[in-house]
Amino acid sequence: MMQRWILVLAMVASAPATADPAMVRVNSFPNAKALPLHAGIAKGIFARHGLALQLSFTENSTRQREGLAASEFDLVHSAVDNAVAMVETAKNDVLIVTGGDSGMNEFFVQAYVRSFADLRGRKLVVDAPNTAYAIQAKKILQKHGLREGADYTVVPVGRGELRLKAMAENGDYAAAILNLPFTIQAEQLGMKSLGNTVDILGPYQANGAFALRAWVESNGALLERYIAAYVESLRWVRRPENRAECTALLMDKLKVSREVAERTYRLLVDPARGFTPDAQFDMEGFRNLLALRAEIEGGADAPQAEKYLDLSYYRRAIGALAKPGQEGVSR
Repeated sequence: MMQRWILVLAMVASAPATADPAMVRVNSFPNAKALPLHAGIAKGIFARHGLALQLSFTENSTRQREGLAASEFDLVHSAVDNAVAMVETAKNDVLIVTGGDSGMNEFFVQAYVRSFADLRGRKLVVDAPNTAYAIQAKKILQKHGLREGADYTVVPVGRGELRLKAMAENGDYAAAILNLPFTIQAEQLGMKSLGNTVDILGPYQANGAFALRAWVESNGALLERYIAAYVESLRWVRRPENRAECTALLMDKLKVSREVAERTYRLLVDPARGFTPDAQFDMEGFRNLLALRAEIEGGADAPQAEKYLDLSYYRRAIGALAKPGQEGVSR
């Protein structure tokens, strides 16, 4: 059973006295992209939407998918390729309901690696071997003439901090896809980036929120409130005047230095590479994801994107935020 960290229950002091908070169980990865969740709790944003957020973290995407399938939590923020894997591999009925970002991923290697060619005969560390960023890594290596199994070995070790830890402790682990803040920490350890994955592979819909279809369809109004609260939290994070508070949250939650936290925040809010405004869904990036997955994992034609999506809850949530009387919501 995975270890879970229940961080906080958001209290609804500002909600009407007659209203009880609605519990939403959310699971994510303990990396920098969880900042809107931390901020939404700390600033009472979820509370103002009448929500009590139970936040837990996973050690890897395989365990996260298993937990969602078993209804251990209601919503997941993760690479949406995991939702596709749940539908296609585990035959779970899952819906993606928001976007989030394009990954903020870089292909990091040990200092002794001069080029992709130097990875021949080496080990690539990944989260789970058949989803998301592992698939990106395999495609990148394929573009450089390297085939899994024949030219390099895949070693699953778990989430980003565990991939960085594995590389820091064992020089035989030559490469990994990393994101914030682990890219910055890897650089400080003398490792180097061979490129940003979007630059190498093109647009990609990475992080987003997804849930079991049964939960979504039974909790539509609750889901819309959650999405509105999450988007409001994301807007708060992206406002320049909140930089100092966000830096402090990153230092506290990720246990990183001020320098790492400050650099992480700047990249998180970078218009070109950071959070997608309002967690919008990138359809072009998602179609590229599906094509990439089909090529690397299945060899069949990519399925239709609409099979995995229901963005109607997102559209209604955004509409509610824009209504008169909601102008102060994102301050």
